[in-house]
Amino acid sequence: MLESKLNLDFKLVEQARAHASRVADDTQRFIDGCTTVAVERTICRLLGIDGVDASDVPLPNVVVEHLLDKGGLPQGAAFWIGNAMVETGKDPQAIAEAVAKDELDLTALPVHGEGDIHAALDPIVEASLAKIRARRKRREDFIAAHGGEKDGPWIYLIVATGNIYEDVVQATAAARQGADVIAVIRTTGQSLLDYVPYGATTEGFGGTYATQENFRLMREAMDKVGEELGRYIRVCNYCSGLCMPEIAAMGAFEGLDVMLNDALYGILFRDINMQRTLVDQSFSRAINAYAGVVINTGEDNYLTTADAVEEAHTVLASQFLNEAFALRAGLPEEQMGLGHAFEIDPDVENGFLYELAQAEMAREIFPNAPLKYMPPTKFMTGNIFRGHVQDALFNMVTILTHQKIHLLGMMTEAIHTPFLSDRFLAIQNAQYIFRTMQDLGSEIVFKEGGIMQTRAADVLHKATDLLGQIEQLGIFETLERGIFADIKRPRDGGKGLDGVVNKAAGYFNPFLEPMMKGGAGK
Repeated sequence: MLESKLNLDFKLVEQARAHASRVADDTQRFIDGCTTVAVERTICRLLGIDGVDASDVPLPNVVVEHLLDKGGLPQGAAFWIGNAMVETGKDPQAIAEAVAKDELDLTALPVHGEGDIHAALDPIVEASLAKIRARRKRREDFIAAHGGEKDGPWIYLIVATGNIYEDVVQATAAARQGADVIAVIRTTGQSLLDYVPYGATTEGFGGTYATQENFRLMREAMDKVGEELGRYIRVCNYCSGLCMPEIAAMGAFEGLDVMLNDALYGILFRDINMQRTLVDQSFSRAINAYAGVVINTGEDNYLTTADAVEEAHTVLASQFLNEAFALRAGLPEEQMGLGHAFEIDPDVENGFLYELAQAEMAREIFPNAPLKYMPPTKFMTGNIFRGHVQDALFNMVTILTHQKIHLLGMMTEAIHTPFLSDRFLAIQNAQYIFRTMQDLGSEIVFKEGGIMQTRAADVLHKATDLLGQIEQLGIFETLERGIFADIKRPRDGGKGLDGVVNKAAGYFNPFLEPMMKGGAGK
């Protein structure tokens, strides 16, 4: 390990990790005993079930709701679909279509032996996994053929028109201007839909629906412009919300590269039931791990509701927890885009030093993670000149501390959705600073016992103490007490609890074990 510029106490870091590990182990015991409607719909999708019924209800929803109504969901969708395959000789898609037409009751069929059910499913499971592996290899081959991974930060830009075809136009322009990652913001409220819309969409509000066809269209467009530019353009979307694992699976099939993926975000900021979304998160991360997808976590959002100076330790504590949860889902550190943000009030004396200390601390504690660093938003006023300076300071921290996923700030934040010209100016700002300060971080040292070392030590101590408290409370009571982002959520409240079921004896998920054995690239 490189010498710490902050003179961090790595015994304390180990202690914090140990607390987080025990919290994750405790939570995992709960997760392992449950499944959800979203997990079972995901299994249906991975088995090849797609499309909608006569009422435009997605077929995975039709099958899972059928099993829920019949009391069969605790045994898992894979059990009933595999059993129906043995009995009828049909494939999963045909079985789902028969269920949708009320021609088939999955729970009324004679039950076959476990060996026969697994044998029927095995070739379909392997074909699905092979499809995901092929997508991952395609990404890796494209990057290798165009000079390897980019050194320095990935410039991350957002498109959010509501119309996937217009998004493609704007994303293509952003890639030509210098973007490395294109994030398609989801339409307002999609995280609260307990189904995934079908097909290409043109009528989102504040963003564009996350659908498999929209993923395909954006991936195709970015591959085309990437060939033209001679570099790989990553595509990002959101598998947070009530359909976390489903959207992860669709992204894996269509070659997405980055996914917003954090249960704590959904609990705190979308009031999604904590039991439901922690179970959903676990499977979604296993899928992302297998597909080679980098996840983004949402700690940066805490600082939109809590003070960035006073509550910085909650960000670090959450990063430790997200790391522990991700490891238990088989996700390697190299795919953990742990989140943080440049959100200290500009009127705070020495605020830049605190920001620099926080970012350097995250980099030193999580040296292998492609950290996701978010720009100032809370204290952007609409003064575009001041805003451009704030973004420049944010860009400086990124290059000084080797952040990897750099979500560009916009001088027009707090005014309107960025114009193409706003994005171009933001890219120029970042590229200028990244170029002229490329090696500055390795040239400077921090004053022994100075403001930054003292600040980092204080945040680390508070985070470690907090994790010790969380270990005693457990994750559920921690969230009930409002320890993160000053937002309290009840264990049995929020959206989606009715979609959680306890697993019955004999339950199985045929995808989890092969995915957990390691990503397809290992």
